[in-house]
Amino acid sequence: MIYLLAVIVPPLALLIQGKIFQAVFNAVLWILGLVFVIIGGWILWAITVLHAIIVVHGARADANTQKIVDAINANKGN
Repeated sequence: MIYLLAVIVPPLALLIQGKIFQAVFNAVLWILGLVFVIIGGWILWAITVLHAIIVVHGARADANTQKIVDAINANKGN
C-alpha cells in the first residue's frame, strides 16, 4: 500500500515513513514536475517516484533488520 502511495503522492509516502527532510526535498521536485509537466516535467515526477520508492524500501528493510537484531539479542539472554 505504501508503494502505491509512493507512486501517486511521493512526498506523503516519505512523511508516513518518518523521513521529513527527504519528504520536503521530494515535495519541491514533485511540485516543480507538476508545474512544468508540459515541457518535460514528467522526468522530475519520475525521479521523485523513484526516490520515494527507494527510500520507502530502505526504511522497511532497516525495520526488518532491526527486528532480526532484537530477536537475536533477546535469545542471547536465555
